[in-house]
Amino acid sequence: MNSPNDIVVDSRGSVWFTDPRYGDRTDMELDHESIFRLDASGDGYDITRITFDTTRPNGLIVTPNVKTLFVAQSDYGPDVKQELRAYPILEDGSVGDHEVVHNFYPHRGIYGMRLDAEGNIVATAGWAPSRPGPMIYVFSPQDRVLETHPIREGISPTNCAFGDADQTSLYVTGNEGSLFRAETDRRGMSVGKV
Repeated sequence: MNSPNDIVVDSRGSVWFTDPRYGDRTDMELDHESIFRLDASGDGYDITRITFDTTRPNGLIVTPNVKTLFVAQSDYGPDVKQELRAYPILEDGSVGDHEVVHNFYPHRGIYGMRLDAEGNIVATAGWAPSRPGPMIYVFSPQDRVLETHPIREGISPTNCAFGDADQTSLYVTGNEGSLFRAETDRRGMSVGKV
């Protein structure tokens, strides 16, 4: 692996993770940066490469019905893709061609994301060097930006998760080591096994 980064467990118990490489790229273990899935098999797990078109995947979500994989394609630099993508998960567990839910180019895209109880995507994105700056975004699954919430300058948000007993607090991490908690009018989605 290169640098396993974000991880989710789907409602069937399979583990999905992104494997980008940040920082020094001269010693990459693999010649690609992809998403992988671990499926229980006997006493261990079988690993499957899921994406073949990502260049630096970051945050990811698998919907509770295991029908859609949302991926943050978060490359940096000119003429690269910084997108929120939706891949249909096919019956055999592979994915079909992605649709672009939101294009962040030329700004810093999504780092981390979660689903709320209505199936909307709550995501951390942006940073001070580019506009509109660091934000919490809320997207509908069909690509509409429902809300934006600025984060104070100097913070580059990296991930988020709903927490507390009622799942209405949003916890947000920043790349300088910060952790924030915000009360919201949204509730995190519970994902149980089907």
